[in-house]
Amino acid sequence: MIYLKTDEEVELMRASNILLGKTYAEVAKSIRPGVTTAELDKIAYEFICDHGGRPACLGYEGYPATLCTSVNGVVVHGIPSKECVLKEGDIISVDSSIELNGWHSDSAYTFPVGEVAPEVMQLLRTTKEALYLGIEQAVTGRRLGDVSATIQQHCERAGYGVVREFVGHGIGRHMHEDPEVCNYGRRGNGIMLKSGMTLAIEPMITLGRRQVVIEDDGWTARTVDRKPAAHYEHSVCVRNGKADILSTFEFIREVLGDRFI
Repeated sequence: MIYLKTDEEVELMRASNILLGKTYAEVAKSIRPGVTTAELDKIAYEFICDHGGRPACLGYEGYPATLCTSVNGVVVHGIPSKECVLKEGDIISVDSSIELNGWHSDSAYTFPVGEVAPEVMQLLRTTKEALYLGIEQAVTGRRLGDVSATIQQHCERAGYGVVREFVGHGIGRHMHEDPEVCNYGRRGNGIMLKSGMTLAIEPMITLGRRQVVIEDDGWTARTVDRKPAAHYEHSVCVRNGKADILSTFEFIREVLGDRFI
């Protein structure tokens, strides 16, 4: 069932998403060669708890960490580890959710680590562009397939793979709500979008083949060819005329400066 949110509920969701954006900015300060993903997870956990939030990923269906830290060919759900040490030229996707005052946030951002190969940087740019193009379709009267098809076409025209196994979703009182938001589809198909729907839109795009495999930990989803993957996500509210983006990358921008993609 899809729940339409009131204006007051949307503002509570925005507050949760702002805290998540600030958390990512704290994490961004430490993303560099030599740092472990476990260290980044500790930073996020402490920052969220210190600001009154609950790390919603921690314990979710047994997930053991605050962040999903997906490095290079890991698409999603990479588990932070002391053994995973970032290197010059890596990319790392950071994905998480916070519950604040009963409402969830969700967003993701892929960070370059030092100097990254030009073809990988272009993958990041194209994936982020696809996110915003998809968000432009999240307005009253459009259909869900309009969002999905826009993302798919932008990325496939650039020669990239569009992951099918993982999708976006509704969000609100729960981290995952109806409907599913695929990154592939047909225009004019799917449910009609209504004002007050809140969606997590999240393109997951690969430099090579689109297929993924799940590693033995039951969580880590990696590209079959081990080529890099990018992941960007915003939580948005469907509105008349223009979608309302509830999450933010602006705090990340403040930390990264001219390194912001």
